[in-house]
Amino acid sequence: MENVKLNASGCKDLTAYKALKPMIKSDAAVEKKVHKLIENIKYIINLAGFELAGRIKLKDKKSGREFK
Repeated sequence: MENVKLNASGCKDLTAYKALKPMIKSDAAVEKKVHKLIENIKYIINLAGFELAGRIKLKDKKSGREFK
């Protein structure tokens, strides 16, 4: 993960970090949730005697963000 406390110039920008911190934590939680969901989908596919042949693409209904 990149250092979110640094701005594009590489200098510390704690004001921006403090403003973005809740969103960063929320984003990490969503990514963890997606990862767990994909693990569960793969497990179910395996139990059914199949294997995943392609990528799984998910879209968050609230944010519209896509995960591949």
